[in-house]
Amino acid sequence: MPVRAVIQRVKRCSVSIEGEEVSSIGEGLLILLGVASGDTERELEWMAEKVKNLRIFPDPEGRMNLSVLDISGEVMVVSQFTLLADCRKGRRPSFVDAEDPGRAEQMYERFMARLAGAGVRMAGGVFGAMMDVSLVNSGPVTIVLDTPPTNGV
Repeated sequence: MPVRAVIQRVKRCSVSIEGEEVSSIGEGLLILLGVASGDTERELEWMAEKVKNLRIFPDPEGRMNLSVLDISGEVMVVSQFTLLADCRKGRRPSFVDAEDPGRAEQMYERFMARLAGAGVRMAGGVFGAMMDVSLVNSGPVTIVLDTPPTNGV
């Protein structure tokens, strides 16, 4: 399974736990990040590079030609193992493809550090917590992104 991200272009976004806001951003990206069992630094690097350079913000002519770096935007990353749900059988999702929580948290932190190291202003959710995520999706623009297979295909 790949690292999976749901990327939403937002005007603003916040994360609250039990009614208390713990994190927020202005214009930028909300990234819901799912780490699969066996994912490596290679997948994290690919995803971070793709996200920071993804040209989904409008230029002066209104075309999607600018990245989050180009607009000096912010990024909120929320870990979400449910992105790896397998719903092909039965009625209850299976999460067997999701990474072990301890390792997934490390990967989540490393992903955010990669973006921050590239100059992206970062915010995050609280790993493993039950969170309320509020956002104003700009566009709306929502993209699902999976890392490419590592078997050379």
